[in-house]
Amino acid sequence: MTAVQMENPISIEDARQVEAFLLREARLLDDECWDEWLSTLSESIHYWMPGIENRRREDKSGPYHLEHMALFDDGLRELQRRVARFKQPSAWAENPPTRNVHLISNIEAYAGEGEGAFLVYSCFVNVRSRGLDEQHQLVGRREDVLRYEDDGLKLLKRKILIPNAMLLCKNINTFL
Repeated sequence: MTAVQMENPISIEDARQVEAFLLREARLLDDECWDEWLSTLSESIHYWMPGIENRRREDKSGPYHLEHMALFDDGLRELQRRVARFKQPSAWAENPPTRNVHLISNIEAYAGEGEGAFLVYSCFVNVRSRGLDEQHQLVGRREDVLRYEDDGLKLLKRKILIPNAMLLCKNINTFL
């Protein structure tokens, strides 16, 4: 946390609104309320989950880069396409559907750039279950930018960071 963030606290009411937004989002995803979830996204959304590279500490280039591989690097159009695909009868990989539980914790919210914007840090656990005995967990951290738009609080940016350099499940057919 930088000194600038510590100097930009938000009100308890704003912090509660941010927390309520994230918890509602998790419920919408768990309940497959895809269209409602899409309505929580800004038209300018950037939904990014970079691939993590194992690097030595002395390599200052870091474990991920915008220019390198990403598991997600989506705008609203790509997210809408993924939702449309989930809803198709031909999406046989999702019939029967995967059951999801999203757990959101460690929520920290600070004033973001511009009026009505928030910089939000959180952690997540996503448990996915299929069939009788198939279960996978994805865990990680998120860095979000939320902002108030004409129709309420919206997700403008999401960076999803998982600790794994290799995805340990067969697919990533979920939103995090």
